[in-house]
Amino acid sequence: KNNRVALFAHWDSRHIADHDTENQSSPILGANDGGSGVGVLIELARQFSKKNPKIGVDIILFDAEDYGQPENSNYPLMQDSWCLGSQYWSKNPHKQNYFARYGILLDMVGAKDATFRHEQISFYYGSSILQKVWRKANRLGFGKYFVFENAKQIVDDHLYVNQITGIPTIDIIEYDPATESNFNKHWHTHRDDMGNIDKETLNAVGQTVLDVVYHE
Repeated sequence: KNNRVALFAHWDSRHIADHDTENQSSPILGANDGGSGVGVLIELARQFSKKNPKIGVDIILFDAEDYGQPENSNYPLMQDSWCLGSQYWSKNPHKQNYFARYGILLDMVGAKDATFRHEQISFYYGSSILQKVWRKANRLGFGKYFVFENAKQIVDDHLYVNQITGIPTIDIIEYDPATESNFNKHWHTHRDDMGNIDKETLNAVGQTVLDVVYHE
């Protein structure tokens, strides 16, 4: 199928726990930050195998999204030290001249009571996709997760997909205005384990993306 959409997530987890108060040099489990997006996409692949969408779907998992410089680094900010897998794939896609109508990135989509807002890079490159997905989520009854509010821009894999490939791509990513990082309270700590995962949040994200794809 030439008419395609791309679904993205990163499967790596942070190699250090630089937001924890102990064992900072040890890698984290990354159940939410890494595992949750992959888990949703694996389930979507299972559903697509049962009922084939009219549109082509590519599921692409990035490595080394979370390999960026440590929080306590003494070096100047190196933004491009993050999202290494998406930078590489965007320059070397799996098929020559690959293009999709749009992309959806899932990142940190599994925590209890997570909220997803209109992240600014997503809004700049894919405002119509953002509106489509958020309206779909609210029609499905997931309005407590998909909130019609703006969030600051977040450097994530979608930045490089947008800038390098030109595929308009949005980021469904937890945004918590109550925390200093604006991410989940267990972000980049050893507490990002399966206790940080809620099946209702995973269901809200999965059902929303599934319905969006099936109605293309």
